Amino acid sequence: MKKTFRVIGLCLLALFVVYTLYFLWQQSLPEPIVYELVSPQQRTLVKRTTVAGSMEARRQVAVKPQATGIISRLLVEPGDKVKAGEVIATVKIIPDMAQLNEAKSRVEAARISLAEVQREYDRVKSLYQDGVVSREEFEVKSSQLASARENVNAAESQVQVITRGQSARSGGVNITDLRSTITGVVLSVPVKEGASVSGTSAFTEGTTVAKIADMSDIIFRGFIDETDVAMLKVGMDMQLHLGSMQEVAIPAKLDYIAPEGEMQNGAKMFEVKATASIPSDVTVRSGYSANASIVLGTATNVLSCDETAVSFEGGKPYVYVLTSDPDDTSHQQFERRAVTIGLSDGLAIELKDGVKPGELLRGNQK
Repeated sequence: MKKTFRVIGLCLLALFVVYTLYFLWQQSLPEPIVYELVSPQQRTLVKRTTVAGSMEARRQVAVKPQATGIISRLLVEPGDKVKAGEVIATVKIIPDMAQLNEAKSRVEAARISLAEVQREYDRVKSLYQDGVVSREEFEVKSSQLASARENVNAAESQVQVITRGQSARSGGVNITDLRSTITGVVLSVPVKEGASVSGTSAFTEGTTVAKIADMSDIIFRGFIDETDVAMLKVGMDMQLHLGSMQEVAIPAKLDYIAPEGEMQNGAKMFEVKATASIPSDVTVRSGYSANASIVLGTATNVLSCDETAVSFEGGKPYVYVLTSDPDDTSHQQFERRAVTIGLSDGLAIELKDGVKPGELLRGNQK
């Protein structure tokens, strides 16, 4: 009896050892790698690119004074509509003392010269009347007298311009009145009444008194990466989506592509502009942020698959085609096959050659 129990115990121990070894062997085996299966399908692919930018007026000007002084009257505010030639501000001239002294000195010098020429003219005129000098010499002195008088008038006019902003010779031109150069809407007025402003000259751009834009002609302006700019052509249709009105799609037409790019955040970017056809019931303000959607290409009813199923090696695309039973996920087998690809919309890619409809491709690992 004891011998029987001993045999049974040894058998149980042997079975336990065998089971333990089998369990440890099973645990040491690697988990089978299971991949998602991708089925190629017939679909229409549309490749788009999105350009970030903003809306702005095509014609926008900065109105600046022609003379240095102080804003004595400011007649417009942001949002006001103005017409070309309308007075928007008045500048009280503050003459530059150095220029004023120089101008007055030129007046005195011109008067002294005029007096000398006048005396010489009177002497020659008397001799001419007595028949002593020729008519040609008298006419020369007459011309010199007229030139001296003109120099005096010009010098006096310069003093008037410096002190009053206009002169009797200017024909009504008044540089103290700032007028709008276009018909449009006042976007901003960066100065206040009483502020000092500098006039435009060869050495300074002058102080901006108002920015005015023609809001009847709104365009989109943005920048596109160099990888996509080669696919753009002037005349392409675009769809604009404003940041403040995402539900509104505004049609536009591309009418400008910059011939030269510029570096922005380490990438070469090219400026693009498009004319927007704004519906009458939509109000667009200058500076609205917008995204432009541009269709770069279309492939209709083509065999395609998810981009995750296509791999690249050495710049050449290939896929893995399932050769085993699709239901046996623990022993998946694949055949590597080169393919010819076409248009991609960012999610799916066209398969021109290398794959037949109904075949299953290896996707992402589960």
